Amino acid sequence: MAAIREILAKNIKENRRKLGITQSELAERADISTNFVAMIELKRKFPAPETLDKLAAALNIETPELFFTPASAEAALRRLHEAILGDVERAISEGVKMALTRGFSGHLKK
Repeated sequence: MAAIREILAKNIKENRRKLGITQSELAERADISTNFVAMIELKRKFPAPETLDKLAAALNIETPELFFTPASAEAALRRLHEAILGDVERAISEGVKMALTRGFSGHLKK
């Protein structure tokens, strides 16, 4: 497993690039120095919690996303997928039960 500084550096850099902004622009948005952003991306410095919040806000993400790894993101998506499938299966089952009940009661009344 990658070290926390590695994960943070990679995620900041990737999210910054997705936005198409430079280290300097990120620093300005987060109200920190460009040098500090560079040191974080080089894994030489680790920001305080308040600074993590500022960086996340500047990157338009939630703070915990700064620490997502592909494996944890994939696991979260897999859990979401399973939950959605379960909801869909329940909805279909209830719909079929309702249709059958209405269908049989409709035949009994005729």
